[in-house]
Amino acid sequence: MTKRTSSFISAAAMGVVTSSAIGQLAPERTYYGIDRAFPVQVESPGTENPLSIKLMDPSNAVLETKEAVEPGKVDLAALFPSLWENGGQQGVTYAQLFEGDNPVGAAIVLQPMVSPKYAALGRGGLPEFQPSPRVFSGYRAYVEQYAVMKTTEGDITFRMRPDEAPNSVWNFLELADGGFYTGVIFHRIVAKPNKFVIQAGDPRGEGSGGPGYFIDLEDSNLPHDFGVLSMARSGDPNSNGSQVFVCLSRQATKGLDGRYTGFGQAVSGADVIMAIADTPLTDLPGSQSPIDPPVIQTVELIDADPRGTGADPVKAPEPEASGGR
Repeated sequence: MTKRTSSFISAAAMGVVTSSAIGQLAPERTYYGIDRAFPVQVESPGTENPLSIKLMDPSNAVLETKEAVEPGKVDLAALFPSLWENGGQQGVTYAQLFEGDNPVGAAIVLQPMVSPKYAALGRGGLPEFQPSPRVFSGYRAYVEQYAVMKTTEGDITFRMRPDEAPNSVWNFLELADGGFYTGVIFHRIVAKPNKFVIQAGDPRGEGSGGPGYFIDLEDSNLPHDFGVLSMARSGDPNSNGSQVFVCLSRQATKGLDGRYTGFGQAVSGADVIMAIADTPLTDLPGSQSPIDPPVIQTVELIDADPRGTGADPVKAPEPEASGGR
């Protein structure tokens, strides 16, 4: 697949606030084995303000700071020895470049390569995650990106949540980067009587196709709420692949928590989600098949806004007030 380094593409056109300065951290490669050098490139925004790198957790709290960083190649492991010392116990973190007090450019996602828990069917058919020996091998590192789903109804921009489901995020980004979703329809729409989900990701367009492989269920704690992007699967919890769904309401989808893997949140395009949900269905009893299916034209990856900036997750549109006296 294409290595994800910075392309300096602004997200402003996607309705997301972004910094005007051009500066960036970019990993030299994607995988960094344990206790080895961790080379990354520091691109200066071209001002005289001092540069620093901050390690941040998913809530954007600063864990560590390295001041007086010079442009050019640096060894992230030498700047932050804790990356190896804590064995990846902190989970996914982010390396963010700062110019003075301002974050600039997309952050680097630092995903510890840790042996995952495996899901098996438990009582009542619910997945249960089995304990396994924890092995830390190093880091997967890549520039944080938004996924812009361009559809025939308009664009939906998703912020990825690798802190909740790192392997599901990576799988989706890899498929999108390779053009997998080009021309794929929304084959399943469940919006009445309850606003449930819209589903896509099957090149066959009928619900049983996929990318030719499965990935395991991940134990995501991201609540299934309006605009959340989650992995679709069959009855086997480890049958995730390319099919995804977007939630239409918390009320109808809260029962999916712990059973399916939420891995992204829409930050723009709430109206597009609802337009897809309102697509007319065939007149067969209980139909979930649209007459004229909305199409994903492509999923484009663009550099994310600096950590702590950008739009919040979208909220469900307020229902229109009915007329009358």
